Amino acid sequence: MWLSSGTIEGEVVLLEPIARSHCEDLIAAVNDGQNWRLWYASVPSPEDMYSYVDKALANMEHGEMAYVVKTKSDNKIVGTTRFYDVKENHKRASIGYTWYSNSVRRTAVNTECKYLLMSHLFDARDAMSLEFKTHFFNQASRTAIERLGAKLDGVLRSHQIMPDGSIRDTAVYSILAHEWPAVKNNLLAKLEKY
Repeated sequence: MWLSSGTIEGEVVLLEPIARSHCEDLIAAVNDGQNWRLWYASVPSPEDMYSYVDKALANMEHGEMAYVVKTKSDNKIVGTTRFYDVKENHKRASIGYTWYSNSVRRTAVNTECKYLLMSHLFDARDAMSLEFKTHFFNQASRTAIERLGAKLDGVLRSHQIMPDGSIRDTAVYSILAHEWPAVKNNLLAKLEKY
């Protein structure tokens, strides 16, 4: 596998490969905020958590890597994130399927998660680029992606059919390898503020 299947550790968070044994803790995490109710977000409901994790595990057999996000201060699972759409031969991957408990929003958690994932991709795996994809109407996600330093590549119109039957336009962002040093400095500066 091109991407490491091990744990990735930072100062604030621990990214641990997802396992079925995490489901009950993930259900507790997703109940903090009930973000699965947002029509434009792809957050699993408590009832869907086991199938969500099973699908992530199945995709890991094909080169993807899914993690639970744990806060190191209390060893509590507060969400998930993953590498998906991994193209080893093109040295690129997407980062997504990220959601967090409301209790860790506007903390160092997301910034450090993204820093750790990007560092793994660019520094450890010599990637050429990474992508982020989100619903056109998910302004919170788009703002967070832009704050990381990603640039909008474009919008894929009528890209997906959502579970409620609505049509999703997908905003696609990227960070290229030559942009990583500046993005890295920006993220480290943000983390110092926490």
